[in-house]
Amino acid sequence: MYFITFSEKLGTNGSVIARSVSEQMGYHFYDTEAIENTAREMGFLRDVKEVDEKVPSLFERLFSHRPEIQLDRLSSVIYELASRGNAVFLGRGSFMFLRAFRCALHVRVTASPEKRIQNLMERGFVREAAIKAIERSDHERRAFVRFAFGVDSESTDLYDIILNLDNLTEALAIDTVLFMARSEEIKNRSIDAMKSLEMMAFTRRVEAVLVEAGIGILGIPPTSVSVSVPEPGKIQLSGFVGHPMDKVRAEEALKGVKGVQSIDNQIEVLDLHKYPG
Repeated sequence: MYFITFSEKLGTNGSVIARSVSEQMGYHFYDTEAIENTAREMGFLRDVKEVDEKVPSLFERLFSHRPEIQLDRLSSVIYELASRGNAVFLGRGSFMFLRAFRCALHVRVTASPEKRIQNLMERGFVREAAIKAIERSDHERRAFVRFAFGVDSESTDLYDIILNLDNLTEALAIDTVLFMARSEEIKNRSIDAMKSLEMMAFTRRVEAVLVEAGIGILGIPPTSVSVSVPEPGKIQLSGFVGHPMDKVRAEEALKGVKGVQSIDNQIEVLDLHKYPG
């Protein structure tokens, strides 16, 4: 299977290029709407909608686990869609979630500020509104990628190709991506990613459930719970909690996760008297 991810700057018309590539390759096309539809099917719509390529508030980051839960659920949706076969993804951090797969081609679409302003004005923006929209979008998306993945979205090494539409027509940009996607060099990078994707999606769902249940998945000292999936549907829990009921709650919470077949609960209960304060 093969994946093509597109990361676009506002006003570059990258979505037009991405959709055309998916149509000509015969691939599924997953933009925000398609991703949210799948999130709805999985029961994650609220969390995924809130991950709108914006950094959570300082309050949320300091006093809530919601940002971690939301990212886990977004990643599980991306992996679920990818496991369905050849696809083009547009935005939603897909270029980072699928970075580990050599069978993915990552495309960045950019252009000069003036070109982007002109494109937005053609859509009906007045100039000042276009400038503000571009500045806000660039700031929010760059900050989101840094928060979620710890990298700078402007780093060129994150992408296989960067298309600057100042001097490229959309038609030539599309042909360029198609040439790369169809090349033997790119095809030879492909691996059998199906099982790995399914396992990653499943693991992210499990981790999000534990975080939401207040179990120590985030490693808050002295408790920490780890999840591993040795085989599809089989969960192994390890690590430490501070109360016997936390061990029980962890297992009970996971019994309702779709796809869980068995739970090997190896969590140990700590004697918290050893951890004063």
